[in-house]
Amino acid sequence: MQICDSYSQKYSLFNAMNRFIGAVNNMDQTVMVPSLLRDVPLLLGELDAAGAVCPEREAATGGAYFSRRDMYSHYMLLKSIRNDIEWGVVQQAAGEEAARKKDKLGGGPAEEAEAEEDLEQQFHYHLSGLHTVLSKLTRKANVLTNRYKQEIGFGSWGQ
Repeated sequence: MQICDSYSQKYSLFNAMNRFIGAVNNMDQTVMVPSLLRDVPLLLGELDAAGAVCPEREAATGGAYFSRRDMYSHYMLLKSIRNDIEWGVVQQAAGEEAARKKDKLGGGPAEEAEAEEDLEQQFHYHLSGLHTVLSKLTRKANVLTNRYKQEIGFGSWGQ
């Protein structure tokens, strides 16, 4: 059975993940020498177009992921996220997770019932957020691929 990519599936998490993985794979196949990306800054216009964090917000949050503005750090981050999506992430130990849930829920039966009722809302919130993040990361991978081609003069080959 073949699934067609119709308009209604445009916002599918599965399709968003496939677009992201495809963009990162394309980036990975295009970038033959990743070390050339070191110390090559992404232009602010390119970052803004790709949905990057604004500098004021980044300074306030400590710039966890995009603190370095060179193409190599973005390249490595995008590859790392692709690997996490494809292969999964290391899960916390069961004991740590149970303790974290207990602290978060407070442990009372009334609070547990309330948390269960809220699961659908939490799921939709996180699903929407994940879709948004994957879309931004896909744009970042495409921007990095195009910028690498510009840096090595790929656009002028064959002319």
